[in-house]
Amino acid sequence: MWGVVINPISGQGRGAILGTQVAGFLLQNGVPYEIITGNSAEILLRNVDSFLVRHSDCEGIFSVGGDGLAHLLLQKVIPLQIPMAVIPAGTGNDLVRTFGWPLENINGYLEHVITSPSQLIDLGLVDGEWFGAVLSTGFDSVVNEKANTLTWPKGPMKYNVAIAMELPRFAPRQYEITLDDRVISTQAMLIAIANGISYGGGMKVCPDAKLQDGLFDVMILHPISKFEFLKVFPRVFKGTHITHPAVEIVRSSKVRIEAEAVAYADGERVGQLPISAECVGRVFNTWLP
Repeated sequence: MWGVVINPISGQGRGAILGTQVAGFLLQNGVPYEIITGNSAEILLRNVDSFLVRHSDCEGIFSVGGDGLAHLLLQKVIPLQIPMAVIPAGTGNDLVRTFGWPLENINGYLEHVITSPSQLIDLGLVDGEWFGAVLSTGFDSVVNEKANTLTWPKGPMKYNVAIAMELPRFAPRQYEITLDDRVISTQAMLIAIANGISYGGGMKVCPDAKLQDGLFDVMILHPISKFEFLKVFPRVFKGTHITHPAVEIVRSSKVRIEAEAVAYADGERVGQLPISAECVGRVFNTWLP
């Protein structure tokens, strides 16, 4: 039995559309499944718990929604070692990008899942909470905080508006970063602790991050002018920002950050620093191309 967990309103209704597509594919291929949904995160997770109690032989979970849904489900499937495939029905879909799947050709992805064995990959663990792609603090977290208060516009444009509102008044923070082999005390505009390559809807913040090396790629953006930031920012979508002299990337299996700041993981609010994160090797069952 497979669980198809659907957030129908993710991606402005894309969740409902792709949920129907996943169910239709499984039905057509004779794969037993049950649809699990709910009109709030709390109810949905309660329904997931109920499904997992009734189906201790669960073969896998399809997360049909955005990174937020997948992030919630990671907390459920990791302790039970249940494989999970993430179907890109959200706004950012960075976990799917991180795992290397295209955002289209969903049937090809589904075909691979039901015919191929899953693989074990690394995950990040921040203060007891699992994350798959990127944990970050600094300017992007400030933007997230602002975007979450905006009721208009909807979708990705909300973040562009938040950037325009926050950048003029943003100032670098002082950070104490403890790594495996050293402590870095520095001012920074942004710090990204990356298990995967992408966050923020396709920004390749750490383009060389690997999913099976047991290490985070830690990107530190040292202070630059607002003008320089706006000039460099578009390069993050291709990952070419890493050649800029203000960008430093180090690798570490454990990272602790102390500062007067807030952190986000997979787009979900983790909370105030300090935070401690660990890259846990080969702990999550999923499918890679």
